[in-house]
Amino acid sequence: MIPLVRRVTTVCALGAAVLTSCGTATAPEAPRAPRPAPTATVTRPPTLAPGPAGLIPVFSNGPRTQDKVVALTFDADMTAGQGPRAAAGEHFDNPELIVALRELRVPSTVFMTGRWAEQYPVQARSIGRDPLFEVANHSYSHYAFTGDCYGLPTVPEDRMRTDVERAYTAFRKAGVPHAMPYFRFPGGCYDVRALRALTGTGVTAVQWDVVGGDAFATDADAVARQVLDGVRPGSVVVLHCTRSAAPTTERAVRAVVPELRARGFRFVKVSELIGATYGRR
Repeated sequence: MIPLVRRVTTVCALGAAVLTSCGTATAPEAPRAPRPAPTATVTRPPTLAPGPAGLIPVFSNGPRTQDKVVALTFDADMTAGQGPRAAAGEHFDNPELIVALRELRVPSTVFMTGRWAEQYPVQARSIGRDPLFEVANHSYSHYAFTGDCYGLPTVPEDRMRTDVERAYTAFRKAGVPHAMPYFRFPGGCYDVRALRALTGTGVTAVQWDVVGGDAFATDADAVARQVLDGVRPGSVVVLHCTRSAAPTTERAVRAVVPELRARGFRFVKVSELIGATYGRR
């Protein structure tokens, strides 16, 4: 099951006081019945309705309206077999990027692999508990859900659903309280077979309409230009949260954010973009 977002409203009450008059204590009030415990309000994140034959839906961008909103998304990639490389000192995280997003106050969606959360549980927990961010699912293994996907190993069809569920388990173990019911296919590669394999999980697949081009890039200005040239109202931008594979992302973001704000854009999370566009389901 995909975890729900729970918001609990607490109630504070003053205790009853014993009244006195002319120096003589009156009888104390009769004990009051205890107040019922506050009721938890459960809010499910917005998702799209299933597609034909119940296939999981796919979201790429919001409407092209006068409401100039844009969602920056960051893939925290790490495959199931890259543990030895991390142990040898390769950095699959990018804490400087997260610092920049916090300094710039940019709401963002981080599509995290379960393996990344296991490698960096403190960072995963910090991101997952910061209201500026939301954590979504990028699979456990970062293996492809189709063949011929950028050279990635392939998840067998009968293990695709398990791979997604295993990522949510890794998030919970790392201390991420409310991972979102959004899934990004590794490499963005999917077909009808993959959509069918995830039927019933309750997730919405989230793609993008703007490729940031930061993967393996060495020129931050070129990445920034590519994002700025591609963004339109309702856009979803895909970038990365991995120092070893995307070393220029932080610098690019520091250039992109003020420029888009100067153009009148407002940054939102994927959940807000889906919710505002299609309503809640």
